Amino acid sequence: MYEEIAQNRRRTVLLMVGAVVFLGAVGYAIGLYWGTGPTGLVIAAVLALGLALASYFGGDKVVLASARAKEVTPEQEPRLHNVVEGLAIAAGVPKPRVYVVPETAPNAFATGRDPEHSSIAVTQGLLDIMNRVELEGVIGHELSHVVDRDILVGTVVATLVGAAVLMSEFFMRSWWWGGFRGRRGSDSNGGGIELVIFVLGFVLLAIAPIAGQIIKLAVSRNREYLADAQGALLTRYPPGLVAALKKIEAAPHAMHAANNATAHLWLDQPSRVPGERTSAMEKLFSTHPPIAERIKRLEEM
Repeated sequence: MYEEIAQNRRRTVLLMVGAVVFLGAVGYAIGLYWGTGPTGLVIAAVLALGLALASYFGGDKVVLASARAKEVTPEQEPRLHNVVEGLAIAAGVPKPRVYVVPETAPNAFATGRDPEHSSIAVTQGLLDIMNRVELEGVIGHELSHVVDRDILVGTVVATLVGAAVLMSEFFMRSWWWGGFRGRRGSDSNGGGIELVIFVLGFVLLAIAPIAGQIIKLAVSRNREYLADAQGALLTRYPPGLVAALKKIEAAPHAMHAANNATAHLWLDQPSRVPGERTSAMEKLFSTHPPIAERIKRLEEM
């Protein structure tokens, strides 16, 4: 289990480094085209920082509102509050605020910029079908996201990638509308090396939206595996989360409030249609690994 956790952390670090390099490459390519040197890289960094700060400090409120989550008191949901409080004590973090989402599909998510400003939300459908052990498995998973500051990790990666994609789209639009004024015009008689750099840079900008999405989703899937392992370590009972995931997989209801912008936060892919097999392409562009693979890894612990 500890090796699984360490391996997932190493993968996340590599993916985050990849996101930084990706942003820098896009910024450099734009600066090269416009003949402004490192200006494109500076603009990319400033844009990423601004987006990160905005989502870091206000993103949780937007997420809770979009999911129609309602905060509940210990009197309204005593079992849920008891489980959250017990696991928060075991994890050594303040008790998160507790919300319930009016959805029949079983699911849950955690949000907040740090353990001191965190919230855990579960759907009514999850509360209705989970026993205490299974609920502990789910809450342990979500609390692991809080402890690991996954919201911060997700915010950093999403904003790095988002800034790169925004800059790429801006450049491509300016290209098509005749706004291009780069080195192609001034150095058209230059050497072959500059032509190669130009072509590679243009290809990078063209594929940036797809490449950026793959990086972002790879980080999200990796963090789900990590939260599964750490949640099992927190509860000391992996079969609890295994049983919960099996119930979620077999549930006949789909999420009504599925939102691509917040899909990575949920315990299970909110857009997943019950009973349908996931294609290879869907797996590549999914925010979550297949439930069957998550169950397999947990059962091997």
